[in-house]
Amino acid sequence: MADVPTPDEQAHDILAAEAFAMPASDPELHHGPVVVPDDPAGITEPHDVLAAEEFPMPAMLPHASLDATGSAGRTPLRLGLAAAAGILALLVIRSLRRR
Repeated sequence: MADVPTPDEQAHDILAAEAFAMPASDPELHHGPVVVPDDPAGITEPHDVLAAEEFPMPAMLPHASLDATGSAGRTPLRLGLAAAAGILALLVIRSLRRR
């Protein structure tokens, strides 16, 4: 059984934040308020467009089209291509075995 400390024992585990105090900030490194220059083009109204506003994210598939695993179901074209690849692989294997 682990030793249970009693209330009159001195603490022996010290956090690093308590052992090493952080120094105060250097007041000479701080500067006054930042003054931003005017637009070099001379336009006063906002004119920059964020990429997030210009190009919206594509929509996701509706949840109804997801199968039990949470992924989109296979399309008939994909199933046809997979079947054709499987048949082709079987034909190649058979032809290699006959040689």
